[in-house]
Amino acid sequence: MGTTFDFRGKHVFVAGGSSGINLGIADAFADAGASVAILSRSQARIDGALQQLARHGGKVAGYAADVRNYAAVEAALAQARAAWGAIDVLVSGAAGNFPAAALGMSANGFKAVVDIDLLGTFNVLRAAHPFLRKPGAAILNISAGQSTHPMPMQSHVCAAKAGVDMLTRCLALEWGSDGIRVNAIVPGPIDGTEGMARLAPTDAAREAVTRRLPLGRMGRLEDVAQLALFLASSHASWITGAIIPVDGGSSLLGGGTITAALEAGAGTARPSPDR
Repeated sequence: MGTTFDFRGKHVFVAGGSSGINLGIADAFADAGASVAILSRSQARIDGALQQLARHGGKVAGYAADVRNYAAVEAALAQARAAWGAIDVLVSGAAGNFPAAALGMSANGFKAVVDIDLLGTFNVLRAAHPFLRKPGAAILNISAGQSTHPMPMQSHVCAAKAGVDMLTRCLALEWGSDGIRVNAIVPGPIDGTEGMARLAPTDAAREAVTRRLPLGRMGRLEDVAQLALFLASSHASWITGAIIPVDGGSSLLGGGTITAALEAGAGTARPSPDR
């Protein structure tokens, strides 16, 4: 990728880092010289991601755990701390989604997304606190446009990600005295990710999204990764409690971009609410 950011000697831990946006972020930190650990439910995905990250020549590690299981997350973070020292950058990005109207969704379906997105974020941050560098650590939560814009067939995600945003702000207040910064990134429609494949699985849905974006293109993994590098760097040392979109102007349209995708046929997709 090439970057002007230097994270040599830094320890980065990415929850949900085996695929999509989170793997793109992990890859950018590895490219910038960091030692990178990832966490995911799937050992097979971890193994594939580690092969990609290892090509940068630095230290990489992977831990299999479900973010809904606090003890398992805590154990993984403790192992990472024991291996490489205090964690300098923590990224919490595990997420689940599936298009469903409220009346077409079970209580378990709603709970699954809230547990992965919101409870999972709390578990990762709370369990990591003893292992973070103090002062100096940076936390990045991965939110979504659903946190501020109501969208049809997304009530579960809207509720969960709104909670992630408020958790970001609350912990920025509480942990600022420890020298820990807490911010959130709000990606827009990012091409080639599982999330967009679920929300816009057809060519018609993808075209509907792209047509509405002010910058006229879908986002790329590196668009999000470069913001993550900046927010974790010394250049952002006085930024905390911020919820920052990187979305090609998608948020200017409210929930219209994703709604357009859903109306173009994505609502018929019924994948699992986890990734």
